[in-house]
Amino acid sequence: MAAVASDPGVEIFSDELNHASLVDGLRLAKASGAKLRVYRHNDMEQLAQMLEQAPSGNGTRRLVVTDSLFSMDGDYAPLKELADLKRRHGFLLAVDEAHATLVCGKRGAGAAEMMGVEDAVDLHLGTLSKSIGSFGGFLACSAAWKSLLVTKARGQVFSTALPLPSVAGALAGIRVAQEEPERRALLWEHTRTVGAALGAKPQSPIFPVIVGSAERALAAGQELWERGFHVPAIRPPTVPAGTSRLRLSLSAAHTRSDVRDLILAMADMGLAKAPEVAKL
Repeated sequence: MAAVASDPGVEIFSDELNHASLVDGLRLAKASGAKLRVYRHNDMEQLAQMLEQAPSGNGTRRLVVTDSLFSMDGDYAPLKELADLKRRHGFLLAVDEAHATLVCGKRGAGAAEMMGVEDAVDLHLGTLSKSIGSFGGFLACSAAWKSLLVTKARGQVFSTALPLPSVAGALAGIRVAQEEPERRALLWEHTRTVGAALGAKPQSPIFPVIVGSAERALAAGQELWERGFHVPAIRPPTVPAGTSRLRLSLSAAHTRSDVRDLILAMADMGLAKAPEVAKL
């Protein structure tokens, strides 16, 4: 992000709940002269107002940056609306698919694929260390952007290449996902099952179970740990005060019995209901 936007003629618009890694990159861009503006989470009306008020032309460039799938709430950026705004206002669109890669879309290409707006995204960012199961990150972009970034991105220019085992591991992970789509199908089956147990619309395999206080979240996380489940307690400053939560993050590596036992444990703690889970 710093390499893309580190110029006094760049104005950046960032969702307030973007991941800390994006935020840090944007702060570097701001320190280099770019102007940074933050809009309320998924508030397309406010973003549209900001874009209308921002200068355009005369060498000014505008960049909108968002996560596609937000890690703490499990909700999505309204990428179709962002694509519409892009057509009206002519900005660059950068989307971080870290939590949606190999999870969303028919091919597992991410939330932009799932929503049918891949072509509207200029910069597809992601990680190799989550669903792909390796180490490092990636940026998918046009040849022109690639040419610019390999010469201007300090983090890339002055770093060493990924270790070959990490590259091989990433390629293997992608190949497995392509050859075994049933893994992604199982993940979404788990997502529907847990969504029903929590009484929540299953948007994604990330479920925030809001419990309120940090103390209650820690206690619930510890009890689940003692029952054999690692469900992290998320608390301030990661999330606002009063919204401490358990963060359920499902995986295709979980079995149906894993999901059943988790639901039963949470139901026993008063955090979920157990509809027909004995059949799982």
